[in-house]
Amino acid sequence: MKRLFSGATLVLLSACSPQADKIYTVDGLVADNALLAKVLGECRNTPGELGEPPNCHNAEAADGKLRLERMRRAPGG
Repeated sequence: MKRLFSGATLVLLSACSPQADKIYTVDGLVADNALLAKVLGECRNTPGELGEPPNCHNAEAADGKLRLERMRRAPGG
């Protein structure tokens, strides 16, 4: 009976835990400027709140990649 109760408790607690956010890839963020802007905005508005979530890291990498591409396409670049 104790095992049944503890098993049921674990199932209920895991159902109540918050859903993990989807982790976006760098290439996915590079392809979707609106999503990149949204993720960067969230990360820059709450710096250090959760350490460095993967989405923040990937968004910064995608932003850097896009900046380099723009510099290469610029006249004289």
